[in-house]
Amino acid sequence: MPDAAAPPGTQHSALSTQHSLRLAHLYPDVMNIYGDRGNVIALRYRCEARGIALDVDDINVGDLFDPAEYDLVLVGGGQDREQRRIADDLVARGPALKAAIEDGLPALAVCGGFQLFGHRYVDHQGGVIPGIGIFDLETRHPGPRSDRCIGDVVLATEAGEVVGFENHGGRTFLAPGQQPFGRVRRGFGNNAEDGTEGARTHNAIGTYLHGSLLPKNPALADELILNALRRRYGAGIELPPLADAAETAAHSAATKVAERRSRSAPA
Repeated sequence: MPDAAAPPGTQHSALSTQHSLRLAHLYPDVMNIYGDRGNVIALRYRCEARGIALDVDDINVGDLFDPAEYDLVLVGGGQDREQRRIADDLVARGPALKAAIEDGLPALAVCGGFQLFGHRYVDHQGGVIPGIGIFDLETRHPGPRSDRCIGDVVLATEAGEVVGFENHGGRTFLAPGQQPFGRVRRGFGNNAEDGTEGARTHNAIGTYLHGSLLPKNPALADELILNALRRRYGAGIELPPLADAAETAAHSAATKVAERRSRSAPA
């Protein structure tokens, strides 16, 4: 997806007044596995196509960060060693992040970031990497001899059909009352057992889906943008539609691949 000039046929529709958003991209130097940075590119493109300015700040370990000053938060995935590198820093930011999300701040946490937005991740040796409790869940690794959950995924979600790619060893279990992000149609999901995938609290979404996720799921990208605009400017904001032929084709193609080569959802 382009990051600047739009392809022919794209509808550039400005909102009634100049609007701007500020996005915090957490730990992009280490939490960027499987192209998760593409989520930032997709959000920037879809904002700028509508005349919305999107300022992106990279927030790395030790950087100053006040979540209340931002309209969107993104964190990508990383392996166990990357999660350990950021865990203490993220835990220190946890109370402020949790308060902002309870106030409606939209967030997208992918894979390792999703795990650390829960209470804890217990690795294959029994070591505990602490999380920040945005989502009421725990992730446990079943052991070094266990198979990983790898493959294309299709979900049914509040934002409609979502498609992506998962590759995780940990198994995530939601507490009673914790809303999943979606229900698995194809793939493994949180734990390859209960048919759930990801988690959702207020406007914060956690998911295992890479791909990167948002370029192939424009409705989900627009939901994050719209929630951010409404939080800043009021509930009356609406997004002008865009010509999404390329995005729709990418979504359709990825879904067909998943239907062909991924496993059916757990019963």
